Amino acid sequence: MSYGNIGEARRPGRIEVVCGSMFSGKTEELIRRLRRAKFAHQKVEIFKPSIDKRYSEDEVVSHDSNSIMSTPIDTAAQILLLASDIDVVGIDEAQFFDDGLVDVCNELANRGMRVIVAGLDMDYKGVPFGPMPALCAIADDVQKVHAICVKCGALAYVSHRKVAGDKRVMLGEQQEYEPLCRECFRKELERTGNITS
Repeated sequence: MSYGNIGEARRPGRIEVVCGSMFSGKTEELIRRLRRAKFAHQKVEIFKPSIDKRYSEDEVVSHDSNSIMSTPIDTAAQILLLASDIDVVGIDEAQFFDDGLVDVCNELANRGMRVIVAGLDMDYKGVPFGPMPALCAIADDVQKVHAICVKCGALAYVSHRKVAGDKRVMLGEQQEYEPLCRECFRKELERTGNITS
């Protein structure tokens, strides 16, 4: 295959990861990239975990209420079955998928598809979340986006959970989570007794 004078639609497969805390614009960036691909007449398919019904059953929706139609799925393996003859695959809330998502993304990229993945890189405790660390490692491109810390205005580091509960997966919004920088997060953990200084 010759790559002389090729356009976006003819580029070899690759994996792009957009990660960061809640309210950082991950989904907004995913939607932006997918809309550009559609505008370029590329075949686009978007997937999201079926557990994420916060805004819509079958749309990927950003906190700013921008949306794009998607296919809700239960497992990463379903993507391989549903993504044939596609140029660009979008995956939102990747942290909620099983670790098989890493192999799925590699397989799609090796087939020549552009794979764009968005997700939280860390959970509410600041621990790397689900398949996201491995996806960042194998990605051709990683963009870390940042919210603004609601306490001091610095760049946010993590999504701090404001409500009680120790389940790792708890879907929520601004009532349940707030973006905090590393220092404000540490102070909050000290205040609540979750860590010692």
